Amino acid sequence: MVLVLPLLLLLLGSSPTTRAADDHTSSHAACSRHSVISPPQHGSWVPLYRHLGPCSPPSSFTGAAKKKPPSLADLLRQDQLRVDHIHRRLSESGEDFGVSKEGSSVKDPLRFEAAYLHDQPVIQVLLGSQPKSSDKQQQQSQVGVIQTVVLDTASDVPWVQCVPCPIPPCHTQTDTFYDPTKSSTYDPVSCGSPACAQLGRLYSGGCASDHCQYRVRFPNSNVSSSSGAYATDLLAVGPGAQITFRFGCSHADANTDDADHGGGGGGDNVTAAGVMALGGGPESLASQAAGTYGPAFSYCIPAAGSRRLGFFVLGGAPGAGGGVSSSQYVATPMLRYQRVPTFYRVRLLGIAVNGQLLNVTPSAFAAGAVLDARAAVTRLPPTAYAALREAFRGWMAAYTAAPPPKGGLLDTCYDFAGAFFVVPPRIELVFERGNVLELDRTGVLFHDCLAFAANRDDRMPGIIGNLQQQTMEVLYDVGAGAVGFRRGAC
Repeated sequence: MVLVLPLLLLLLGSSPTTRAADDHTSSHAACSRHSVISPPQHGSWVPLYRHLGPCSPPSSFTGAAKKKPPSLADLLRQDQLRVDHIHRRLSESGEDFGVSKEGSSVKDPLRFEAAYLHDQPVIQVLLGSQPKSSDKQQQQSQVGVIQTVVLDTASDVPWVQCVPCPIPPCHTQTDTFYDPTKSSTYDPVSCGSPACAQLGRLYSGGCASDHCQYRVRFPNSNVSSSSGAYATDLLAVGPGAQITFRFGCSHADANTDDADHGGGGGGDNVTAAGVMALGGGPESLASQAAGTYGPAFSYCIPAAGSRRLGFFVLGGAPGAGGGVSSSQYVATPMLRYQRVPTFYRVRLLGIAVNGQLLNVTPSAFAAGAVLDARAAVTRLPPTAYAALREAFRGWMAAYTAAPPPKGGLLDTCYDFAGAFFVVPPRIELVFERGNVLELDRTGVLFHDCLAFAANRDDRMPGIIGNLQQQTMEVLYDVGAGAVGFRRGAC
C-alpha cells in the first residue's frame, strides 16, 4: 500500500476544518472562506465542485471562466440526451419499459458521453507516478498528475484523455495532461487477460499489439465516444492509499468536428480530463475500490451557483450504527437490473406537496427511478408528474405564470420580477418502506420553472437528477443493498 504524498494532502486536504482552497482566483478563495462541508468520518474524501460553478477547481475554472455559459436550451437538450441514453440502454437490454429502440425522441443521441459536461459534478484525483520535477531527491516521490474528472453514476468504464491528444486538442483544461510514457507505473492490460475479457461485448475495443483496447459505445451506433488503450496505473482519491486502477486511456473521441456541441474531441465546453465511472459494473471505480475502501461511496453536490463545496467519499464501510442504518439518513432499498447492473435504482411510493400526499396510485411508480449524478432535471411517470404539476401550480397561484423555455421539457414557469421573495412549496419524496425525504428548496425550481419533467410513458423508469439531490449526501451502500440520503450535508 503506497502512501499518498504531501502534495496530495496539500491539494485535497486532510479534514473539513483544515483544508485550504487554492486561491488562484478571488472567486475560488471566496468559496473556500464561506464553504461548509461535512463529509462522514469514514472512507477517503475529496472536495466536489460543479464543473462551471463559482467553486470550480482553479485548473478548470480558468478555462471555464473564458467560455460563454451554455444556454438553457442547450442544457435542456443535453439533459434529454442523457435521459434518452439511460432509457435506450435499458430498452436494448431486453427490459420492457414501454420504449422501443426506435422510440427515442432524439434522432441523433451520439454526442452524449463526452459532450455533456455542462455544470457537472467534478472532482480532482491524482493519476500515475509521473514525478513533479527532475530533482533527484524528488524522484522517489511519485506524485502523479492532477486530473479533473466528471463523476458518473450511470456508466462503468472510467477514462481519461491521454497524450498524444487528437487534433484539434482533446480538451481545454489546464491540468497537466496524463502522459502514460512518463508514468513508471503505467501498465497496458494484455489481450486474453481476465480484465480484458471482463470488458465484454459492450466495452471491448479489440486488441492492438497484444494490448487490450476499450471502447465506450452509444446504443445503436458503431461510433464511440471514447476509445483507446485499456490500462492500469496508480490512482489517489483523497488523502489515503493509492490503488491500482484500470481505466481507459483515450486517444480518440467521437464528434471531433462538433465543437458547437462540446464534443469530446475539441468542443469549447469540454474542460474536464475524463469521466470517473461509478456504475455497478465490475469495471467501475466503485467496484475496483471495494476491496480497499469497502463496497460503498457517497457524494454531496452543492446547489447550482452556490459558493459552498461538496464532497465525494470513496468507500466507507461504517461500523455499527453507521451507514444508511444511521438516523441521519433517509434510507431505501437499492434495486438493481439483472441485465444492466450499471444503474442504481430506488422505488418511489408517492410524492407530497406541503405535506399533502398526491393522489397517485403506487403502481405508477412500479418501474422505479434511476439515480443519476449527471442528469439535472428529475423525470417522473406522466401520471405522477401531472398530479405534481397541478398541486404545484395551485400553491404558486400568487405568482405570475411565464411562458416555458424552448425545448418543451419544462412547462411550469414563473415571472418573479417584482416579487420580494419566492417561497416554493415543500416537496417530499416517499420511498419504499415509507421513508420520507424532503427536497432542498434549491431543488424545486430551475431557471424559475418547476424542476421536474415527465417521461413519455408510465412504464419507463424515472430519473432522479442532481438538482433534486443537491445539498444532501447520497450514500450508495452497495454492500448493504441500500441508498441513504442525508440532508444539509453541503
